[in-house]
Amino acid sequence: MTTRRQSDRPRLDAARAALDEASTAEPGRAVEPLARARALLDGALDEAMAEAVLDGASLRAVAELAGVAPNTVPPRLGRTTILGGYASPQGRVTADGVSRARYDRERGTPPPADPPVVEPLRFRRRNS
Repeated sequence: MTTRRQSDRPRLDAARAALDEASTAEPGRAVEPLARARALLDGALDEAMAEAVLDGASLRAVAELAGVAPNTVPPRLGRTTILGGYASPQGRVTADGVSRARYDRERGTPPPADPPVVEPLRFRRRNS
């Protein structure tokens, strides 16, 4: 089984490369590599938060450690490879999903396949 640290290695290496590129870029050219590095680091942070939650940390404690608002943690966990299969149709991992994921990990059961993508509600004009 691959550990989180090994699976995040390519993402972190790519973020370092983007930061190196930004540090040597001309002032107006650093935006794109910095945005790329931020996206890579956000993904690594989400995976690290998922791993911490599976190891027993509460959603609130993980939010505090990550420096994010507690209500942003469930959707971030829903985008991870570790907990994505436990997300609700809205893409959020609830406390029940975390409990199930911990139980499945203890038993050695693989996580479920990702839930189906639900289209967001759209305004539809009524015909009179």
